[in-house]
Amino acid sequence: MNRTTVSLIAGTAALAAVTGFATLSSPEPAGTARTAAELPVERTSLLCPSPSTSDIAETSYTSFTPVTKDAGGGGKAELQAAVAESDGKSKSKSKSTGKDKGKGKKAGKPVLEPQEPGKPATGDTSGGDAPALVGTAEGKFAPGWTVQETTEVAAGSGRGLQGVNCSAPDTEFWFPGASTAADRTDYVHLTNPDDSAAVVDIKLYGKDGALDSTLGEGITVAPHSSDPILLSTLTEEKQENLTVHVNVRSGRVGAAVQALDGKLGGDWLAASTDPSGSLVLPGIPKDATAVRLVAFAPGESDADLKVQLASPSGLITPAGNETLHVKAGMTASADLGDVTRGEAGSLVLTPTDTSVPVVAALRVVRGKGDDQETAFIPATRPVGTRATVADNSAKGTTLSLTATRGATVKVTASAGSEGGEAVSKTFTLKAGTTQNVEAPTPTGLKGTYALTVEHVSGGPVYGARTLAATEEGVPGFTIQTLPDDRGMVAVPDADEDLSVLQK
Repeated sequence: MNRTTVSLIAGTAALAAVTGFATLSSPEPAGTARTAAELPVERTSLLCPSPSTSDIAETSYTSFTPVTKDAGGGGKAELQAAVAESDGKSKSKSKSTGKDKGKGKKAGKPVLEPQEPGKPATGDTSGGDAPALVGTAEGKFAPGWTVQETTEVAAGSGRGLQGVNCSAPDTEFWFPGASTAADRTDYVHLTNPDDSAAVVDIKLYGKDGALDSTLGEGITVAPHSSDPILLSTLTEEKQENLTVHVNVRSGRVGAAVQALDGKLGGDWLAASTDPSGSLVLPGIPKDATAVRLVAFAPGESDADLKVQLASPSGLITPAGNETLHVKAGMTASADLGDVTRGEAGSLVLTPTDTSVPVVAALRVVRGKGDDQETAFIPATRPVGTRATVADNSAKGTTLSLTATRGATVKVTASAGSEGGEAVSKTFTLKAGTTQNVEAPTPTGLKGTYALTVEHVSGGPVYGARTLAATEEGVPGFTIQTLPDDRGMVAVPDADEDLSVLQK
């Protein structure tokens, strides 16, 4: 048997293994189209950053997997501390913070282990020593798995409510909306879930372009560890609005920016969706007192964007902020004030002429005077087939949905973490509008619950969830967007064709 024949047999066997099975059949007639099957993913990874350095921080974790047809009956999900698996005492330090990259011990008992899809699982921790977490879900727990990290800090820099959806590892991230201003303390948290080290470059872009710095090049993140990089250690420049670009040379990491303000509270800034000519930033609270748009054009062309607010009645152009010019390689910003004026709203960015890819985020402030708090809304992907957000409560939860074209969605409130039964509602959204919908709550709710949004018909839908909790007059809040959970994957329908061995 010659080498070509051996290679073909190996290729055929590999294809059969990937698709799960192969059938012996005659070739399809020419011109017969066969579509790929949509099947549930079998493994999902999520990374949660270290929640806080405050001794008075109170953090909760909520895990949820929606019930998915054809997901099978086995598998498990768990969250474990991201600790360097060394000889028991990690010696590696972050060159930007001086902190240990790992906790110097092997991963022990999982922090959280969900028992079944369709019901949230919760855990909590307190203080400023909680590590980053690495999570894996397999089998029936994998499709659509989501984990919410929510932290309450009663006082100090960043006080208020901070929340983040634990994210999948990747190789590139954009964070417009970061800052090195005097009142801000911003960290970019890098978490490596793998057995080998990751090498990362961090670049900062301000109003005049890239900031001069070599300290962000070649940062090594040890295996199974997390590294918080203080942005002010990468540059001496103090700039109000920055775009952070995280590029992974080797390996992969999870990344999120923790933005702490000495006067305006703070929150997590999640990565913007991939650069695109048109973007939607959903879920601006109706009582927002200040909204700032920050955008960046990573290519070689300037971008001119039309700025519109999708309100309950349709698209509105904010007076004085009809457009935004974004120079190539530079960060642009616009203060929109109380743009929502007491109504639900989302920002829609579209090209005025030629489409140029951009990334964008909003900094949102609620409250007045000394009682102000901050949250961030990055541009996000549509809900797609399905999106889920966890850690909702009977009070203080707002679900905001935006449709660029008319659409219908189904919203399901899961069973409660401590009891209750799931409930669903269907909503119809008009083109160019945002609605704060009256989302269902579980019957007999005890504990917290998850909200799952499924696209039924019509155009793209974008979503965001706001959690609010007022403590001592300070309107603490945090906002998470609802991008497609990517719980389904297209698998080609392939047949074994032995005739190729005769050619």
